[in-house]
Amino acid sequence: MKVTKGKVAAAKKDKKEALRPVEDRKLGKRKAALKADKSTKKLAKKEKLTKKDPNKPKRPPSAFFVFLEEFRKIYKQEHPNVKAVSAVGKAGGEKWKSLSEAEKAPFEAKAAKRKSDYEKLMVAYNKKQESIADDEEEESDRSKSEVNDEDDESAEEEDDEEDDDED
Repeated sequence: MKVTKGKVAAAKKDKKEALRPVEDRKLGKRKAALKADKSTKKLAKKEKLTKKDPNKPKRPPSAFFVFLEEFRKIYKQEHPNVKAVSAVGKAGGEKWKSLSEAEKAPFEAKAAKRKSDYEKLMVAYNKKQESIADDEEEESDRSKSEVNDEDDESAEEEDDEEDDDED
């Protein structure tokens, strides 16, 4: 009796499955439960992505991407028929690898300048965020009773004014 490759692979898989702890096994678990776990992970990821601040400065490009900005223009002039982004990226990568350190130096200098500008913007942004957070803390530090007391006082003043108007 001859055993085929498919059956051997299935037998090995079953042995590996049997060695795993019960929680990790796929056998005996409901598929719906596994799918639910994946969907909750996706939702958590989406929530993280949506919490990005649109006012936060963008990170500066590396020296390679500074080079690629200029390379794209040249490449499109030389190859007007090539529309694929991947082709431009591959050609740019090959060109970057072939450049010497001296040829890369101006792009690295531009990238360093952009990075220093970015760091200045981030310092200003972080200060602004701290001031906003401080303002929110001051509001939340005031107890609800203080806020309610103020509301009560203003309501009493309005009632007094109405009473004066009636007289």
